[in-house]
Amino acid sequence: MTLNAAIVRLAAVPTAHLAMANIASQKKRILRSERERIENRQHTSAIKTYFHRLESAVGDGDAERVASEHRALISKIDKAVKTGALHRNTGARKKARAARVANPPADS
Repeated sequence: MTLNAAIVRLAAVPTAHLAMANIASQKKRILRSERERIENRQHTSAIKTYFHRLESAVGDGDAERVASEHRALISKIDKAVKTGALHRNTGARKKARAARVANPPADS
C-alpha cells in the first residue's frame, strides 16, 4: 500500500467511531503513525514471503538456491531490525529458524 493509499484509507474511516484530534500536531502524528505502520507491514510481509521461498527451495533440494534464498532472507531480517520494524530478539529468532530450515540437522 502506498502513502497516498494510506491517507485515503485514513480519510475513509468514519470519524463517528473515532475521536478525531483537534490539535494540528496530533493530526500529523496520526498520519505519520499510519505511514510507519504501512512501512513495518511491508517489512514483515516481505520476510514472510522470503521465508516461504526458502522453504520452497529446501523442498526442491536445490542447494545453490537454498543458499541464495537464505542470504536474501537474512538480509531482509537485518534491514527490518535496523529500521525498527522488528525487535532485535524477534529478528534473531527468525534468523535461527531460517538457519534450521536451510541446514536441517543430520538424523542420528
